[in-house]
Amino acid sequence: MVIMTVWSAKNPYSSRITENYILNGEGSRKETRHIVFDLGDSGLEYKVGDALAVLPENPQEIVDNLIANQGWNPLQMVDAGKGEKTLRDALKRDVEIHRVNKRFVGSLIGKVKSSGLNIDVKLTARRRMIVGGETILEWDVESGNILKGLNSNASGDNPVAKVETLSSDSSAMEDYIWSRDYIDVLDEFAVNYTSEEFLGLADRLKPRLYSIASSLDAHPGLVELTVGIIRYTHHGRDRGGLCTLFMADEIDESDQPVRVFMSPTKTFVLPEDPSVDIIMVGPGTGIAPFRAFMEQRIYDKASGRNWLIFGDQSSKTEFYYQDTIEKWLDEGDLSHFTTAWSRDQEDKIYVQHRMTEHGKEIWKWLSNGAYFYVCGDKQYMAKDVHRTLIEIASEHGSLSKEEATYFIEKVMMREQKRYLRDVY
Repeated sequence: MVIMTVWSAKNPYSSRITENYILNGEGSRKETRHIVFDLGDSGLEYKVGDALAVLPENPQEIVDNLIANQGWNPLQMVDAGKGEKTLRDALKRDVEIHRVNKRFVGSLIGKVKSSGLNIDVKLTARRRMIVGGETILEWDVESGNILKGLNSNASGDNPVAKVETLSSDSSAMEDYIWSRDYIDVLDEFAVNYTSEEFLGLADRLKPRLYSIASSLDAHPGLVELTVGIIRYTHHGRDRGGLCTLFMADEIDESDQPVRVFMSPTKTFVLPEDPSVDIIMVGPGTGIAPFRAFMEQRIYDKASGRNWLIFGDQSSKTEFYYQDTIEKWLDEGDLSHFTTAWSRDQEDKIYVQHRMTEHGKEIWKWLSNGAYFYVCGDKQYMAKDVHRTLIEIASEHGSLSKEEATYFIEKVMMREQKRYLRDVY
């Protein structure tokens, strides 16, 4: 009897990247890559709509800088929850160090106090410190608030006050940790932790999920992704998305193993009936699952029509998979292809604007039982598409706003389950 290995976050498969190339045209301000993983003898399978979970590793430079900053022994044997290994390996593969967490910031209070960095502002009289005729420090004794100088908002150069402010103001905490890693914070507060203390505070390293951009039937033994690489600069250092930089810069095609497992979907699926029409809205990297959908529909010889609504900044630099899409059109596999290039004209055009323009035809498809899919940005795009879909139902279905909302959100989404979203 053959026993299949179950691959998971606790037991990921060590895959290798066989292709890793940039999809953008010359002059693009984006970096979008097509990345192919070899499934080897893993036995891993997937269906279109599923996601691939990738376990990243921290940049070696950040690991070594953190060790040097704290004066730790990189060869010390530790256990960060994934088995005993050297501290250097644990920091590389087991914990998140690219972004500081709230628990660690909260722990700073005890550290800065014990380091003698606290500035006591609760004095016995209202005082000013004047240098050269200029007030450089003024404080109110009764409230203990610094009014000018070292701190005009009860924090500033007072380490304890700053940490207390961050701990009591959730918005300030989110803003602070969003752009900082542990090296930033340790440099700012000049405190030291033992390696055991640090590992006890750091978050366990989590997998990142990516919508699969391929059909296993069309690409046996492979799984393919469409990945937007995130790069930015903060506090004088270049940074980026932990997993995207790991795949783009460290792995590339180096033949270094990368840990993966499948994350199946129960909801973002093709219609069981291959004769059903589908409308797919996927701007940017949201095109990924719809490339997979098209490959599967073609492989299955599905008779239903396919309509792809895609957009990005410019047709010259972000027309991902152009040759493939043009082939689908030429061969009749893609019956409708609608584009929204936001910066190819003076007024910005997005996918929801194209939906409005084609509202009558979209409503006709939906009325005939078509499935409607959305993949991409949850915060803005998906909300705009949802609102536009309700407007289309109202205008072209002769429904009131309440009736249109009920039809889209209750009937299509919940009862018929033919309005499906993969948003993040």
